[in-house]
Amino acid sequence: MKLISPRTHGYLDFLTVILFLLAPTLFGLNQLPALLAYSLAVVHLIVTLTSDFPFGIVKIIPFPIHGWIERIVGPTLVAVPFILGFAADEIACNFYIAVGVVIIAVGLLTDYQGKSS
Repeated sequence: MKLISPRTHGYLDFLTVILFLLAPTLFGLNQLPALLAYSLAVVHLIVTLTSDFPFGIVKIIPFPIHGWIERIVGPTLVAVPFILGFAADEIACNFYIAVGVVIIAVGLLTDYQGKSS
């Protein structure tokens, strides 16, 4: 059962962008973890605004493809502290693992086949 509609998913996408933008300040991320958070905010905003769903402006990425992007991003974020070598930074590591888990959960609960506009 898919509990999250495309519209609700859009709100969550914007919340994710804001979280990535504020994470360096809120959690004291610096260097690579901070740069990554700012970069992910920009990329997530671009994907959101170019997806074919209620909050897309350009609508060039089909919403099911948006879902596949998130199916890749979620697990990648869980692994990224270990891949990029900042797993010893407990706060940054926990932040990226938590965000990755949330993105995985949202992906599992979103109706990517639902009415997109």
